[in-house]
Parts: sequence; C-alpha cells; structure tokens
Amino acid sequence: MYAQKLSVIILVEPSITARDSGLNVFIAGNRSEIGNWNPSSVALNKLSDSLWEFKSAFDSGELLEFKITSGSWEQEAIYESNKVPVNTFLKVTKDTTLIIRPLFWKRRILQQKPEHSIRGKVEYHRQLAGDGLIHKRDVIVWLPPSYEKNTKKHYPVLYMHDGQNIFDPSTAFTGYDWRVDEVADSLIRMKIIEEIIIVGIYNSPDRLPEYSDSDLGAAYMSFVINTVKPLIDSTYRTKPGKEHTGIIGSSLGGLSSLLFVWKRSDVFGMAGCMSTSFWYDAEKTLKEVREYSGQKKNIKIYLDCGGREKELIGGYKRMVEILKTKGFKKGKDLDYTLDSKGTHSEHYWAKRVWRPLVFMFGRR
Repeated sequence: MYAQKLSVIILVEPSITARDSGLNVFIAGNRSEIGNWNPSSVALNKLSDSLWEFKSAFDSGELLEFKITSGSWEQEAIYESNKVPVNTFLKVTKDTTLIIRPLFWKRRILQQKPEHSIRGKVEYHRQLAGDGLIHKRDVIVWLPPSYEKNTKKHYPVLYMHDGQNIFDPSTAFTGYDWRVDEVADSLIRMKIIEEIIIVGIYNSPDRLPEYSDSDLGAAYMSFVINTVKPLIDSTYRTKPGKEHTGIIGSSLGGLSSLLFVWKRSDVFGMAGCMSTSFWYDAEKTLKEVREYSGQKKNIKIYLDCGGREKELIGGYKRMVEILKTKGFKKGKDLDYTLDSKGTHSEHYWAKRVWRPLVFMFGRR
C-alpha cells in the first residue's frame, strides 16, 4: 500500500531590507527534494521581486526539517535581530502552503566570538577516509589544561559528532558554536569534571544516512571505531577503555550517539543524546531498544529535549520510559531533562552541554 502524496508549497517573502535585484533563494533540508542540507542546490522559483516559491509532493506523515538561504550558510535567513536561526519543521499531514518572511540574511556576524578564540589547545587531523564512506573529513582534538604539563597522565575521551560546530564559530553551521571548549575548561578548573580529551568529528554531505541506522551509518560507526579511535589512542595519552569513552551529538547526531552506545557497548560506555531525532526512519531506534530482551547493558545514557521542539518531545519521553523498563535508573546510569524554553539550535545545546559532561565525567 502506497503512502498518500500531499502537496507542499513554501512561499518566501523577504522583507524590504532582505531584497536585492540579484537575489536567489534556496531551501536546504533533510530530504533530497529539499537539498540534503546543501545550501545552494535547490533553488526556489522567483515569482516576483518580493516572492519565491518552492513546490513539491511528499508522503503523508513525513517530517520536513529545513532552512532558507540565499546561497550559503553565511547567507541563511534570519527572522529576528540578534537571534540564532533555528530549523523550520513541517509535518506533512495535508496539502500545505507555508509562508516564510526573512528579516535579512546572515553574514556570519551573529553572536560570533573573535577569530581564533578557541579556549585551550586544539590539533587537527585532516581528510581522514573510511571504508564504505564517500567523503573524507577532518577531526579536531581539544586537549585539557594539564595535558602538556603532566606528561604521565592519561585522560578519558569524549567523541562528538558535527565536530565543526562544537568549538569554533568560524566553522559552525550557524556561526554559533556549542562552546564546548569554554564549558569543559570551566568545569575542569572548578574541579566538577575530570580532565578529558574531546574529539570533534566533522560531518559530511551524507550526514543524514551516516547518522542513522543504515549502511552508511554502519560504515560511519566502523570509521569512528576502527580509524578515528585507534588514531586518537595512538597519538594521545588516553584511557581507551569503554568506561572512559563517551560520545555526544544532537538531532540526528543524538540518534547516532544512542546507536553507538547501544550497538557497540564494548567500545563506548556513555552517550549524550541531545534533541534527538527519534522520529527518523519510522522510529526504528525506539523500536529496537523497546524490543531488546538481552542482558542489561552496562552503559550510561543522557537524554534531553527542548520544550519548543514539539516534533521531538514525544520520542524523547518514550525513550526515557523505555530505558526505565530496561532497568536504567535516573542518577545512576540514566539522566534526562526537558528544557522548557529550548529550541532546536546550537544556542540551546551550548547552554545544556554541561549536563551530559557532568553526568559522564563528573568527579566522584
């Protein structure tokens, strides 16, 4: 039985301050029809000097997640002054026309830190390749305050998806990073968490399938475990055991983090799943965890969601309850929080990232 196809029309009507004679408007989102997050591949049809149109058909029940740009992430649509732009969500339940009115286009000037202002020392490993992966990617490694002074000390390691978004606003998706360098440095100096090494793995144009339970997702997991982790463990003074190894991500990165710790609990002992897209692929991961009947896994899981992420709250709450039925207990091997004001953005992940850091690496 085929899903019903429904019409989606998106009209973009920029304000006067966001118009110019050569303006082109694009949509970038989580489906091939809307560009697979490429900010310049799907152009809208120009109806007039003040109106652009996107029109397509989608299966009933599909959840679209997208941004509007004028050709690059430096030129994505801004809707409120001094506010980090968030993704637009649209669940296709009927023929729909949506009107979007950008105030202006961002040019990487919004809430940025000064250039080269990463706190602490970072090192880069460029253009790493993995079997079964189409794209090479960079890895950024943040070293804790004592790393170069105490040459006999070994450190736990936190791996993070979307590595270009976590330390540096100049490479971040929205021009606003997670500020993990500042947060971790502050927590370490206040002796709230252990000193840790943080490894940011850049995403690729195949982010969606790589961060899901798919063939590319399996190849990405293998890349992290068999290429990145051995590189980190052989280059830096790490504690390589699972009890000292965590992984964190948001949105589909949160989904991937749950998959990593659930499928490879021999390698990863902790996962932070922020604003997780449990809806993806017909809630496949929720079903897998619910149907698991084996021995309780010796892992720790952190979950959260923003109160304004209406499409994600249901999956977040169901996963919390499922994990409880599997024997996970809050404060021991499970932690979770609902941020009542939170939206789906780096701005709110930066505000909350201290929580999984403390849960995973808090000093005992």
